[in-house]
Amino acid sequence: MSYKFLFSRALGLDPERLHFAAHSHHLWPDASFDGQVRAWVEANRFADRKWDLIFGEVIPEAQKHVAKELNLPSPDSVVFATNTHEFLLRIVSGVETKPVRILSTDGEFHSFRRQGERWEEAGEAVITRIPLHPFDTFEARFIAAAKAGSFDLIVVSQVFFRTGQVFSGIADLAELARPEGPWVVIDGYHGFMATPTDLSAVADKVFYVAGGYKYAMSGEGAGFLHAPDGFCPRPVITGWFAEFGDLEGPPGGVRYRTDGGRFWGATLEATPFYRFNGVRRMLDEAGLTTADVAAHARGLMQTFRDAVEAGRTGRLGKAELLNPLDSEGARARFLAFRHPDAQDWRKRLLDAGVVTDVRDDVIRFGFGLYQDEADVERLIAICAKVL
Repeated sequence: MSYKFLFSRALGLDPERLHFAAHSHHLWPDASFDGQVRAWVEANRFADRKWDLIFGEVIPEAQKHVAKELNLPSPDSVVFATNTHEFLLRIVSGVETKPVRILSTDGEFHSFRRQGERWEEAGEAVITRIPLHPFDTFEARFIAAAKAGSFDLIVVSQVFFRTGQVFSGIADLAELARPEGPWVVIDGYHGFMATPTDLSAVADKVFYVAGGYKYAMSGEGAGFLHAPDGFCPRPVITGWFAEFGDLEGPPGGVRYRTDGGRFWGATLEATPFYRFNGVRRMLDEAGLTTADVAAHARGLMQTFRDAVEAGRTGRLGKAELLNPLDSEGARARFLAFRHPDAQDWRKRLLDAGVVTDVRDDVIRFGFGLYQDEADVERLIAICAKVL
């Protein structure tokens, strides 16, 4: 089945383009346009009173959508920011031990990679990085390091952004998490709304960060954090929004909300929440769950994978597929192929009207709701021609 009708505006702006970067800048559905317009109208209609509407209706709706998607016990644990990097800074600021002792990997996204390297330069953190490869032993190696070390913070991706490989040891890390440390932070950006994610069993132990830019199809500016009660109760980096609500703290000291709102920052752009809410309503009205969307994407990935294995995609068949379609469990919504010519291949495809994404020697093809089998067949034909 084709769901292109939900993306008529975005697809109509460049009808000949094949956008196979649905794991990167996901195209926005029409419902996000309606949300954008609604944000403008309500901001000008209510003017100074708009914040009552935003915090009384818009944000609570967005919190409920996130809580439903992740099967959280309460939407009150969810808080928003312009990006997930803000939450990383706030969480680390709340660690009292200096330098902060962090366990992570060599495959985290650049926001953590760069910030971590700078913290190390400044003597503010000591970071142990477990190599992703060989990946068949990664999970055991990472969990063993977490159990053996004395860490303040453990940071790991649910789905690794470069390779698409999935970490399934969240429950093991949750068993180690304590309010006094270590704190566990799961980067869920390539998991949220990409694959069904149920945090109900670990919601009281782990932080989870993600946002609207990718699979939530609602663009930048809607980063969110799920914060377990009792963990990092008083982040040092804080904003004035965090002083509204049920507060607690030392006499005469800075007081914080007791729910996820303790991680609020300051004044922010509310439009992304309108877009996110619009997209979630669209999916509900269409009867589409994340499992449904993932199944649609998986079918397209299988068609493309089969063509690669059959030698129908030119030299792409000589690349190593880093995240094979060999299980029915959680997986990335993209196929990651490693080859020395990945950078050149991306350029050749772009010149032919196909948008993909490359990280070093890995070219990634992302699959989503706005593609159908005909698009995949066009992609196969272009790969055969230009690669």
